[in-house]
Amino acid sequence: MSRLADPKILMAIKDLPLAAKTTVDGFLAGLHTSNVKGVGMEFSQYRSYQAGDDLRRLDWKMFARSDRYYIRESEIETSISIRIIVDASASMLHQDDGFTKIEYARYMAASLAYLAKVQGDTIGLYVLQDGELVTLPARNDSQHLARIFYQLEKIDPSGHFTEPGGYKDIISGSSRRELVIFITDYYETDGEITRMIQSLSEIRHELVVLHVMGRNEMNMDYGGYTSLEDLETGEVVRVDPGQAKKIYTENLEKYLEHIRTELLDRNVFYERVTMNEPLEKVLTDFLKHRNKRGR
Repeated sequence: MSRLADPKILMAIKDLPLAAKTTVDGFLAGLHTSNVKGVGMEFSQYRSYQAGDDLRRLDWKMFARSDRYYIRESEIETSISIRIIVDASASMLHQDDGFTKIEYARYMAASLAYLAKVQGDTIGLYVLQDGELVTLPARNDSQHLARIFYQLEKIDPSGHFTEPGGYKDIISGSSRRELVIFITDYYETDGEITRMIQSLSEIRHELVVLHVMGRNEMNMDYGGYTSLEDLETGEVVRVDPGQAKKIYTENLEKYLEHIRTELLDRNVFYERVTMNEPLEKVLTDFLKHRNKRGR
């Protein structure tokens, strides 16, 4: 891990591209001593060089050992299309340890986009806010990455989570292999997020849900407050932290297990992320799980 892996330090970097580059560079440095493969390419075998092959795929170490030219082949295409969906409803303003869920989600999305760009993948961004959908279709160029960073910086959460119209047509419009990553706090009042995930899972692309939660939210640790406000509805609920904590944590664990099981049954990869976790660890765990699934 780099010395800037602590989320509190990372959030202090106001330049989003710099923060993403810092995270990913530290993450990639760690990959040199690990067995974690990258997002886009899974090495399979060598084959002899043939006229017309891309010279960038020559393996020079094999040439040094055998004095023959070999090409590294992959079982899957090295380039995939990655679409990142960010939940920007008002509940993403939940704060823990000095920063909000949306700030953490913003840096997570920026790091994933930067990592995808490094690996030659196309990246698209979709921001869901109060029933509206801000769309940056998947592309692969430096200017597009800058546009994604800019759009992430502009996110200002508000309103309820509402499933936007037409989003399935946008995401299902490509015939290429796709990875769809949905970053959300999974705060729903009537199953609206679950329904959207179910709809996305029917498109048959690989779907990943990264569920962002605060440590105070997990442990019901709100510093002695006796009332809690719903950020989306404004409803205020009075609580006795001492009496309610045990029931709250038990019900929360049951709820989270229900979500995890339901999504796994639909072949949706689910990862719960707490905001005190370094983003490098999040990226590493995410790729380890993807490699176990065999993509």
